[in-house]
Amino acid sequence: MRPSELTTLVEGLLHEETQVTERGLDLTVNEVLTVETPGRVDFGGDELDDANVRAHEKVWRDEDDDYQWWHLESGQYLVEYNESLSADRRLTVQTRDALRERGAFHPTLEVVELGRMPLSVGNGGIRLKENARISTVLPPDEGSE
Repeated sequence: MRPSELTTLVEGLLHEETQVTERGLDLTVNEVLTVETPGRVDFGGDELDDANVRAHEKVWRDEDDDYQWWHLESGQYLVEYNESLSADRRLTVQTRDALRERGAFHPTLEVVELGRMPLSVGNGGIRLKENARISTVLPPDEGSE
């Protein structure tokens, strides 16, 4: 599968020409969430409780901008994507180099659907603009089909 064919599995692309790259398909951030109170995970699943989250505040960098910025301090967050994924096999989602090189990352996961992604931000913090490309979906290995 070529990166351009990933568009058949991903809905909600903001700008296909920019998001489809030589490596894969970039995903964009829709919302950054802060965990307010803990969730619960037990052995049997009868006591699962969601964490209480709130949307992280955004600010205008320039009054002429169309989109706002998240000013994230070091710590852990959850991000939600603009895009949704529906695949019949697991696809790898990894941190985009531009994000990693600026001190933030998320785990590399194999998924059939996109859910909230944990985001770790290093000591210096990071500024993320709404709709920033933060992750890349990689095409499946042709040998693993």
